[in-house]
Amino acid sequence: MNVADSQRLDVSLERMGLEREERIEAADVVVVNTCVVRQSAEDTATGLLGRLGKEKLDDPDRVIAVMGCMVGPDHTDLKRRFPQVDVWARPQEFQPIVETVGARTGLSIEGCLANLTPNQPDVATFVPIVHGCDKFCTFCIIPYRRGREMSRPVEELFEEVTRLVERGVKEVTLLGQNVDSYGHDLRPRVDLADLMERIHEIDGLERIRFLTSHPNDMSRRIIRAISDLPKVCENVNLPFQAGDDRVLAEMRRGYTSGQFMERIDEIRDTIPNVTLTTDLIVGFPGESDAEFDHSIRLLEQVRFDKVHSAAYSERRGTYASRRMPDTVSRDEKKRRLRVVDDLQARIQSEINADLVGQHFDILVDGETRGRLRGRTRGDKLVYLTGGGPALGDTVTTGITGASPWSLEGDLRATQTQKELVKTK
Repeated sequence: MNVADSQRLDVSLERMGLEREERIEAADVVVVNTCVVRQSAEDTATGLLGRLGKEKLDDPDRVIAVMGCMVGPDHTDLKRRFPQVDVWARPQEFQPIVETVGARTGLSIEGCLANLTPNQPDVATFVPIVHGCDKFCTFCIIPYRRGREMSRPVEELFEEVTRLVERGVKEVTLLGQNVDSYGHDLRPRVDLADLMERIHEIDGLERIRFLTSHPNDMSRRIIRAISDLPKVCENVNLPFQAGDDRVLAEMRRGYTSGQFMERIDEIRDTIPNVTLTTDLIVGFPGESDAEFDHSIRLLEQVRFDKVHSAAYSERRGTYASRRMPDTVSRDEKKRRLRVVDDLQARIQSEINADLVGQHFDILVDGETRGRLRGRTRGDKLVYLTGGGPALGDTVTTGITGASPWSLEGDLRATQTQKELVKTK
């Protein structure tokens, strides 16, 4: 979501006549886009602001702006802590930054805040479709910073994706803090399946993804749309956060582990070749060893293709920070993370090893250290050997190697080579 916000602010600033400066120390305008889901992310942002404050002593004309989830409705305390910051803006609030920069530089801001579709988007790009969150999980600060859910109209999104495709985009990821709740606030009421069906019609668009889902809002209609619409990729991110029912209740997630497993079974029954990813928090206040073991058992049972795991981090202002003492020690949280990471590395190694010898369609979306890379429809990262394709091409590739985190693809792999690898 922050990447998408930054890209759209880029469009505004470029329309004013500013040019991107990659070296932060040489920039006249610095915008820090913040995330505060985890303490480490907030610490990184505050550390950078401290550095910028020292540099501003030598360059007082530099404009420093802060946007994103660090900025709540009342940022009085932030102004006191960081007097070097010229303007604060909540997520998606580009206007305060644009107006401040315009006033300081003397540049006109007319026409700089409408239709902020990136001019040079990535081949695979992000499209925010619903802002905010109404779930209010006890551990999460997002609803307090991003506000309540607000969906963008279907036709507005259709037009934006059409423009993106005209500018070279082949794949879009539809974004929301809780993307499956898209459309509940629109009239007439629509849902994510309606939106996917609409943008599925766009010529030149090859792939559609979406992030992030909530188990309570992953409806049968959405699951059916993934199966029925050829452009929608067979990949679902469905966070379970904890495998123990007491912990889930304390988190206010609104489902039990059994209900989560029922949803997983429904997804796999409807989409047989689906890949599944998830989010997990370890060390939630009061989580016992036995309760943590329930999370481990769920991981072993489901065998996710990827797990985003994190130690619980107290976020000031959440219900948990006010009512639930952080009782699990830092060392114990680290130990539990290692257990999760070691287990998941083994599971992913086994899953990915089974893909060696198979062929997949890969959308080439970037380059790393001189090697092209891309992803399967199931969101498996593949590094390519053999040459030939260009950025934005979709190529059929034989998988010749695997690690827990990525695959090796050889564009020269033939059917004979494929069978040979299987025999070995």
